[in-house]
Amino acid sequence: MNVKYLKFNSFSQKELVLLREKVLRIPLGMKFSLEELALEKNQHHFGIFDNEKLVGGLILVNQENNIAKMRQVCIDFEYQNKGIGQELVIFSENWAKQQGFTKIYCHARENALNFYKKLNYIKEGKMFLEVGLEHYKLIKMF
Repeated sequence: MNVKYLKFNSFSQKELVLLREKVLRIPLGMKFSLEELALEKNQHHFGIFDNEKLVGGLILVNQENNIAKMRQVCIDFEYQNKGIGQELVIFSENWAKQQGFTKIYCHARENALNFYKKLNYIKEGKMFLEVGLEHYKLIKMF
C-alpha cells in the first residue's frame, strides 16, 4: 500500500470524492453537493493505493491553535479490516506532526470507536448525532 497527498481537483482527489460518496454517503441516502466539495479546496486530502487503485482516503482540516480535524475517513468495502485504514491514519498523523500540528481530532461513528482506540484516540464528551448517526469526538495529542 502507498499513501499519497492528493492535490485538490486532481484526478485522484476526484476519485476519492467518488469513493467517499460510495462508502460514507450513499448508504445514508446522501450525496455531495458542489458547494460542499468547493469548501474542501484548502483542506488536505490523502489517498491510499493498492498499486494504482485508490482504496481509501481521508481529509485533514486546519483548525486554530495547531489543531487538525480528521474527516471523511473511508476504506473501500472489499479492503476493510486489513490494516489499511490504520496505515492511512498513521501516515496522516505523521504528516500533521511534520506540519506543526499538536493535536488531531475526529467525529467518529460508534462502529469505528475500537478502530480509533487502537490508535490511542481518547473519547471526549458525550455522544451526539451527526448525519443521523451516533458519533463521538475523539482526540489525540502529539
